[in-house]
Formats: sequence, C-alpha cells, structure tokens
Amino acid sequence: MNRSAAEVLEDVRRLPPGELDWLLGELLNPGDGSNDEEIDAAWKAEVERRVAEIDSGAVEMLPLEDVLARMDARILARQHG
Repeated sequence: MNRSAAEVLEDVRRLPPGELDWLLGELLNPGDGSNDEEIDAAWKAEVERRVAEIDSGAVEMLPLEDVLARMDARILARQHG
C-alpha cells in the first residue's frame, strides 16, 4: 500500500495533541542517539559561550530595529528580483 503524503498528513492532523507532539519531536530529532540531558547540556554550553563573547566585546551587538530593517530589505529584494 503506497499512501500519498497528503493522506498521511490527514491522519497526522487527527492525532491527539500528546501524540502529535511526540511525532513532531521524532521527526525533528537528528537521531544521533543524544538524550535530552546531553542536548540540554550542549545548548547550555552554547548559550554560555555566546554570552561570554558578548561580555568580552568579541561580537558586535545590533539593535533589533536594524536587524528587522535588513530582513525586510532582503525580503523585498527577493520579491522584486
């Protein structure tokens, strides 16, 4: 039996929220065998590294307004490009 992606999607949309959350986690998990504690520790280390870079002045911080303006400009360029 070969089902289309649309048929599978219909079934997925009928899942209870808990099962849907589990399925999404499984689909998005890189499948490298890491457990939640290892992933949490890796994220914590990454956040600490980035904060240290900010505190030391090694990275330039940009105002949110500037970032959003750059994003808007790129989106407009792609729409008209």
